[in-house]
Amino acid sequence: MNKQDIEILTSTAFKVRQHIINMSTGGGCFIGASLSCADLIVYLYKKFLNVTPDNLADPKRDYFLLSKGHDVPALYGTLAEIGIISAERLKYHLKTNDNIYWHPNTNIPGVEFHSGSLGHLLSVAIGIAMDCKLSEQSNKVLVVLGDGELNEGSIWEAALVASAKELDNLIVVVDRNKFQANVQTEDLIPLESIEDKFKAFGWFALTCNGHDFEDMHSTFSSLKSGLRKPALIVADTIRGKGLPSIEARADRWFVNFTPEEIEMLHKELKGEAGAELTSETIIAR
Repeated sequence: MNKQDIEILTSTAFKVRQHIINMSTGGGCFIGASLSCADLIVYLYKKFLNVTPDNLADPKRDYFLLSKGHDVPALYGTLAEIGIISAERLKYHLKTNDNIYWHPNTNIPGVEFHSGSLGHLLSVAIGIAMDCKLSEQSNKVLVVLGDGELNEGSIWEAALVASAKELDNLIVVVDRNKFQANVQTEDLIPLESIEDKFKAFGWFALTCNGHDFEDMHSTFSSLKSGLRKPALIVADTIRGKGLPSIEARADRWFVNFTPEEIEMLHKELKGEAGAELTSETIIAR
């Protein structure tokens, strides 16, 4: 991947983060987890997945499923930046005149399946992957899971089925920001080693830096067809990435900032001197 590609991805991810910040007022959103997967979702749509504004109804397109549906601001922002939805629609987040709200809704172009109840979209992805196999198509079916979502037993049941069916067109990406709601995952139910667990279930498994576009590109490019097993990529990320004042903070799970705080967060994102918000400035909501 060349320098220009990285510059484009970086610029797009910055704009997506701006959209996420804008959606964290007037009712709020799950900002920390949305920011943690922003780079990842931008990379997937810009460089890895065959999903465009023109092929959303093509059965040969790739499929993207956001199982950790509370991170949908990152998806909304990406869909806006690649031209699948209008950025103007994001202004109607949580308004009654649109379907832009806290979880993915199939009334939004580019959203393949609704989500919000954690643990069920891997099973949905398996169904899609099996259908693509039966239709002798080469689609990729990719589902993003939260690391805390791995506490759902349905994930491991589905992992067994995917391996048994040799679904090498199925890719699972775990957004490993190490938080589940307002507690660290390893303090609640330890998950490590995620990669080893999936390998034991018959998966091909890798780890990458979910904020480094070159590392993501190298890792995703190493996925090869014909392995006869599904693939897992653990993307190491930071909750709240891009806003130092809220990075890796347990109390930045769900937020509803004031317009004044939103303005400060935009300045912080731009790295403007003195703009970083302190724990005292931002009141936990």
